[in-house]
Amino acid sequence: MSVSKSLATNLLPIERRTLLAFLSLYTFLTLVILILVSVMYYNFQKDLMLSKTRPKLQEYAKELIYRLKEMHYNFPEDNHYPRYSSFKSAIYDADYVKIFSLLEKENVRFDKSIYKIGDKIHLIKQPDAYYLGTKYVVIEVDDDESWLKETKRNIIFYGSLFLLFMVGLGLFLTKLFLKPMRDTLMLLDNFIKDTTHELNTPVSAILANIETIDKTKLDNKTAKKINRIDIAARTISNIYHDLTFLTLNRAFESLKEKIDMKSLIKERVNFFKILADSKKIDFELYLDDSFIFADRKKIARLIDNILSNAIKYNKIGGKIKITLKKGYLCIEDTGIGIEKEKMDKIYDRYIRFDKSEGGFGIGLNIVKMIADEYNIDIKIKSEKDRGTKVILKWQE
Repeated sequence: MSVSKSLATNLLPIERRTLLAFLSLYTFLTLVILILVSVMYYNFQKDLMLSKTRPKLQEYAKELIYRLKEMHYNFPEDNHYPRYSSFKSAIYDADYVKIFSLLEKENVRFDKSIYKIGDKIHLIKQPDAYYLGTKYVVIEVDDDESWLKETKRNIIFYGSLFLLFMVGLGLFLTKLFLKPMRDTLMLLDNFIKDTTHELNTPVSAILANIETIDKTKLDNKTAKKINRIDIAARTISNIYHDLTFLTLNRAFESLKEKIDMKSLIKERVNFFKILADSKKIDFELYLDDSFIFADRKKIARLIDNILSNAIKYNKIGGKIKITLKKGYLCIEDTGIGIEKEKMDKIYDRYIRFDKSEGGFGIGLNIVKMIADEYNIDIKIKSEKDRGTKVILKWQE
């Protein structure tokens, strides 16, 4: 029995989920860092631009204050507020009340000496005296925002490079960290495959030899012993097929065929009958003709797991009712049922709701995997102490 090379080299599902979860968190944190650095870089560039603009605006303010001083002391005939083509201005008194303004952006901030507001730059300057009652002079110039365009280009370019580098680094680190876990999982996986393979021969031999025994010729004591061996062998056989499905399912291609569900269900019921008899459980079969196009071994695995659970979690002397119609299968038991609050975890692997029974809690997980593969709609209804009903629907 061999495993394809691609399977050995590809990531396992648990590794892929871990990798995606780590990369998502890593990328999110990287984006947060990138945004913080971008904001800091933007503020730095804006402060640099304001610092370079400040001397020019101070000259404008100096010129305006000089004109205000002249108007205050000389009262010239042309007593109009000074206007300039290179900048706009406004004057405010000590209570921040506007005396006169030519500003386009009127919402002045007196807590800063220079700042950017929209596409304008404001400089706040205090004259050495209250000329015409002026406490604050505001100078306004246009910002061509060439610095902003260059800043955005730099953030996008270097930010993209940084993001790609960090994602690549995260991928490398994740694979590095996952390697010990992957080695352990592969070792365990190989051990399970080898063990499973070795189980097949003795279990098959036991079942084949039991079938050759004519139990009618045995005394009751010996017949009971043979039955117990038969039941144990069939239980091991069921576990063997579940393990084979989980560990080797991906290594083989599905062989689809038109399956006679009526015949298959009779075959599987016959296989489990001795197990059901051990608990005095009766089968009630209502089987019409029905077919499905799928892999026969997988559909048998699906039915086996539902029947196995229906027997395992049934009551002594209980019943299993099987109804088959076109594109419809219902397997209903009179077992212990499942509590309502546990139903959302019913398909989780290794979840066992009744640990008094054997098994690994993988049966319904396998059922769901096979149902999903062949687009079979599956619904499970269960009521505590009343039983469980599994309903499968498919397109014929």
